[in-house]
Amino acid sequence: MIVRTAVMDEIVMRLVKEEGVDTVLNLAAGLDARPYRLDLPSELRWIDVDLEGILAYKEAELAGERPRCRVEFVRADLTHAARRAVLQRIGAQARRALVIAEGLLVYLKPEDVTSLAKDLADQPAFRWWLIDLGSPALLQFLSRTWGNQLRSGNAPMLFAPEEGTAFFAPAGWKEAEYRPMLDEAFRLRRAPRMAWVWRLIGLFASKKRREQFKRFSGVVLLEKQ
Repeated sequence: MIVRTAVMDEIVMRLVKEEGVDTVLNLAAGLDARPYRLDLPSELRWIDVDLEGILAYKEAELAGERPRCRVEFVRADLTHAARRAVLQRIGAQARRALVIAEGLLVYLKPEDVTSLAKDLADQPAFRWWLIDLGSPALLQFLSRTWGNQLRSGNAPMLFAPEEGTAFFAPAGWKEAEYRPMLDEAFRLRRAPRMAWVWRLIGLFASKKRREQFKRFSGVVLLEKQ
């Protein structure tokens, strides 16, 4: 999670500085505090959309902190069709927007991800969408190791498309950048203790198998087609 967040931080800062992003829409952000800790321009508009209970707690905890940019909290259930009105309002007020969905899609059904992807694509101002994406192999691994805990917490992991980022193409999104999680963990010196074993296995694997390893889990920047 630390690696994923750090990689996303880098991409957010690059898009804001180099691509003129004027609005960041952060979906189901939880306790993410990026607008309070990243060196963002003061004129940037940062919008966190989440459930009432989560945002009420977050606002209370951050009451004494000063954000680097303009922050807005919007109460909305992202699994409900009413989200379209929220997205339309935000999209109408933005020019070049980046959407972030960190740690969200894996808990949604594929048809719900498609619906969300189409709703986001319908807004012309939403140019980029930053997500994390796992493979079916990752989902199987997590089901074996953490499945009981996730199910007991009513948080089963559901989304890991066999076709990878191509899943989003029919909804209007294409892959602009893919950062393999293991590679990024080594780059940031945050790799798990036994991660070198996976790298060693990859050296002796076929080209197809190496590609599967790279697509095991990653941070993805999608761009509007």
